[in-house]
Amino acid sequence: MTIAAGIGYALIALGPSLSLFISVISRKPFLVLTLLSSTLLWLVSLIMLSGFWRAFLPLNSWWPYALLIFTSVLFQEALRILFWKVYKKLEDTLDAFADRVSKPRLYLTDKMQIALAGGLGHGVAHAVFFCVSLLTPAFGPGTFFVDRCSKIPFFLISAIIALAFVTIHTFSMVIAFNGYAEGSKVDQIFVPLVHLFAGMGH
Repeated sequence: MTIAAGIGYALIALGPSLSLFISVISRKPFLVLTLLSSTLLWLVSLIMLSGFWRAFLPLNSWWPYALLIFTSVLFQEALRILFWKVYKKLEDTLDAFADRVSKPRLYLTDKMQIALAGGLGHGVAHAVFFCVSLLTPAFGPGTFFVDRCSKIPFFLISAIIALAFVTIHTFSMVIAFNGYAEGSKVDQIFVPLVHLFAGMGH
């Protein structure tokens, strides 16, 4: 492989996120802060989970891995709810301020963009940490194949998985925020199930 291939893999993984950031998030500083806070929250959750599970290493059978993924998804979904509660308090504060200065309250599109920024921060952090970090050797002169998929380079698979998780996390946050706001149990259950399914398949 060459530098061009490495850049291509990175753009497959993060190109849509970069486009979304440039076209939507970067236009509003508050959305940038939301993205960064979501990224930080996800990284803190990862550090806490890794610190807890380190005590149980090495894992010698399949069920501890399943339990690890299940507890990780459960913990991150609890943090999603916490993120929502903090956002809701901030939204109420902004709406109260808007009323005092006779300005319009947050529109539905503003709320969805905040959810989009939060989801994008979560997704990009996941993609960079788990998938894009594996692409560094793709910038070298060779490539790598695995036995389970000997026709497609491992780096391309990693890039596609990164893109998939960015997409899942980004739009899961939008669906979850909408579910919390409207009290939709279907949306509130759908998001953790998709997260768990993706984690088990990963």
